[in-house]
Parts: sequence; structure tokens; C-alpha cells
Amino acid sequence: MSDKNIKRSEFDDVLKQQAKLQRSEKIKNDLPLYLMMLPGILYIIVNNYLPMFGILLAFKRINYAVGIMKSPWVGFDNFEYLFKTKDAFIMIRNTLVYNAAWILLDLVVAVFIALCMNEIAQRKIAKVIQPIICFPSMVSAVILSFLVYAFLSHSYGYLNTKFFADAPVQWYTTASYWPLILTIVHLWQGAGQSSVIYMASIGGIDKSLYESARIDGATKLEQIRYITLPLLKPMITMMLLLSIGRIFNSDFGLFYQVPLGNGMLYETTQTIDTFVYRALMVNNNVGQSSAASVFQAVIGFVLVMFSNLAVRKINPENSLF
Repeated sequence: MSDKNIKRSEFDDVLKQQAKLQRSEKIKNDLPLYLMMLPGILYIIVNNYLPMFGILLAFKRINYAVGIMKSPWVGFDNFEYLFKTKDAFIMIRNTLVYNAAWILLDLVVAVFIALCMNEIAQRKIAKVIQPIICFPSMVSAVILSFLVYAFLSHSYGYLNTKFFADAPVQWYTTASYWPLILTIVHLWQGAGQSSVIYMASIGGIDKSLYESARIDGATKLEQIRYITLPLLKPMITMMLLLSIGRIFNSDFGLFYQVPLGNGMLYETTQTIDTFVYRALMVNNNVGQSSAASVFQAVIGFVLVMFSNLAVRKINPENSLF
């Protein structure tokens, strides 16, 4: 071996040692950050990944005597009940229509609240209003059902005693009223929390853009139209894509607890989640319930992928990946 090759080999060894020392030093310096990440990583593994083992339940007929692993495989039989039942059309229609309408309404209302909050000059007032509009999202479904009942009760409800005293409305036996009722309750509960995301995005916009617009004579509406909304577009697109992924899921508490599980309202309150719960309570079939969850997850994943592909074709900068 020539002296030149020996020197090159020694130089490569020195570089490798230096790189190894740099990696060790970096790990040592970043160790506190890794320790801070550890609880979150453990939570994600336990809460998001380990439960994926339950996918097996969707393809088995569970026999508790022999356990999950030894229970017989049934293929896609557990999925059939979702489409063969007489309520299949109703629950799928309600789930899709409610979510499709609420995706648009949530976007409009949340952005509107964020724009209004951004225009409040007194920061102290804004700090008081923000917790108030976010409070409904922390109300449990059970408490929410009692609040709604206080308004809609036939004998003692606020609406019947205040506005319909001569002819009380049978709110809990008339299905046609509930699309509007559920929409109002949904927006009241979730719009404030959703607006926080857009408020944070608006807060990150460079203030010099607004100053330049004011110097050029732009009104508040023009500043919102030509500065705020265009710069909010990436966040709006991301939230829409995430919402599309949950279009086959529904808020179980809202659709089951608020109508008080009333069978006369199934035409407008029955969704996939409430149907699965009732089927599980009646039939005690864990496999069928798991099949419904797998169906919702797969369809949601496919919709997100196609929606993101469409966004990437139109504007790659606004896509999720």
C-alpha cells in the first residue's frame, strides 16, 4: 500500500471519529429535549398505535371462551350488517350530509369569529371573550343534553313557556326540527375552539402589511379580503383536509345524548356511530362494531389522500404532503 493511500485511510478514520464525537455531543446536548418528548411519544404509542391491534376484531367472530387470537376468521361478514340493515341508507346519509354541511359552516363561523376577535382593540377585553367562546367545547355531552332539554322540554322548556305557550311544540317527537337543532348546538359548542387556530394564524401575519395597506387607503374589509384571507388559505386548506378525513365519523355525544336516544327521531339523528352503539348494546357483537370503525377509518384515509392530491395539483404549497 502506498503512503498516499495510508494517509488517506488515516484521514478518513479521523473524520469518522470526529463525526462520531459530534453525534455523541449533539445527543448529549439534546438529551433534555428527548426526555421532554418521551411522555408524548409514549402517549401516542399507547393511545394511537397499540389499539390498532383491534383491527383483527373486525375480521373475526369473537368467542370469549377461546380468546381473540383463537376466535374463527369470518372475512368481511362483519361488514355486511352495515349495508344490509334497513337503516343503512338513513345512517350513512345523515352522517355524510351533517358532516358536509358542518365542514363549511364551521369554517365560515370560525373564521368570522377569528376576524372579529382580531379587530378588538382592547387586548384585555379579548382575553376575557376568548375563554367565554371556548368554554362550550369543554361541556360534556351529558350536561349539554340537559341544557338543550331546558330549552326544549314540552312542559317546562324555555321556548315552549316563553314563545309557544298557547301551542307547545313537541320537539322530542318531531324529527324534522332536529337538523336545525343539532346544527345550532354543534356550532355553539365547537366554533369558538376552532376559531383559536385561525386567531393564532392571523396573529402571525406581518403587521407591516396592514400598515402599508392603511397608508394606501385600504379599508378594514379590503385588508381582510386582500391580506388576511389569502394568508389564511394554507391553514384553511389544512383544516378542510383534516375535516374531510372525519366525514364518516360523527360526534356520538351530540347525536345520542342530546336527542336523549329517542327512537322517534332516528330519521334525522341516526348516524353510523349511534347505530353501532345500539347494535353493540343489543347484539353484543364486538366484531361488527370494530368493522364499522375500520370502515370509517379506511374511507376517511382514502378521502384525505384524494383531497390532498387534488389540492396538490391545484396549489402544491397548500397540500398536507
